[in-house]
Amino acid sequence: MYKNILAAVNEYSNSEIAARYALALAKSCHAKLTLLFVSRDPVDKDAIKKAESAIERLFIEAQQGGIEAESLILKGDPVKKIIEHAIEQGTDIVFAASRHVDVHRRFFVRTVARELMLKLPCASAVVRVTRMGKIAPRNILLPLRGGRAFVEERAYFTVRLAEGFGSRVTLLHLPKPITSFFQGELHLKPAQREQRIPADVLELAAYLKTSGIPYEITTASGAAASSITMEAVKKRTDLIIMGASQRSLLASIIKGNPVEEVMKSPPCNLIIFKPRRAS
Repeated sequence: MYKNILAAVNEYSNSEIAARYALALAKSCHAKLTLLFVSRDPVDKDAIKKAESAIERLFIEAQQGGIEAESLILKGDPVKKIIEHAIEQGTDIVFAASRHVDVHRRFFVRTVARELMLKLPCASAVVRVTRMGKIAPRNILLPLRGGRAFVEERAYFTVRLAEGFGSRVTLLHLPKPITSFFQGELHLKPAQREQRIPADVLELAAYLKTSGIPYEITTASGAAASSITMEAVKKRTDLIIMGASQRSLLASIIKGNPVEEVMKSPPCNLIIFKPRRAS
């Protein structure tokens, strides 16, 4: 599915860490990796020097891992140049890092990361880095509501990343609340929640099994953001992969979003994944 992967690199260390996730995915998918830095006007020589050093380290690591890689430095508006390059080269997925200042804004409003997720015609993965020294995840948490069109590509993305790092995966099913006219919201017991796991989540588990990825399925009730955070802490998770569609990105500006809530203070590194042409 992924043959051309692009990692947007800049002068900040979190972008280099985000690019290492792209590197692991490229190795697992036997894909070509492009390391791209876009320099804004006016030119910041110190920023260029730091970005070049990061790209050189990543390029050497890619070569040592047998990954086909190229590095590019362009000048102009980062969003515009990244999108133009992705379209011209037929890129399948773009990796970018969020900045620490972005978490104080309503879901990346007027940020490079959010603009890329909204405008790219391919898949995108925005990485929120909280642990600089913890890149290779032993445990990946994949929260799911269900929904076949949304799950399939995220399943592929998760499996390939898990293969690249040798990780195990926890599928966390977050069922929508059940309400009663007289009793309000009903709280099901764990065994009852397990009986309500949708077929597409079970298919995802089967896909993990056939791919040789160690996994487990668990469920949670209550607010999605707090359930995800608590499960991540309980399982000592190193990476959370949450999904975001274009519709949810736009709606989050008005009414918020569980992804936004987790992003403010994630217990580990977080990837916000948007499938290609998601609506």
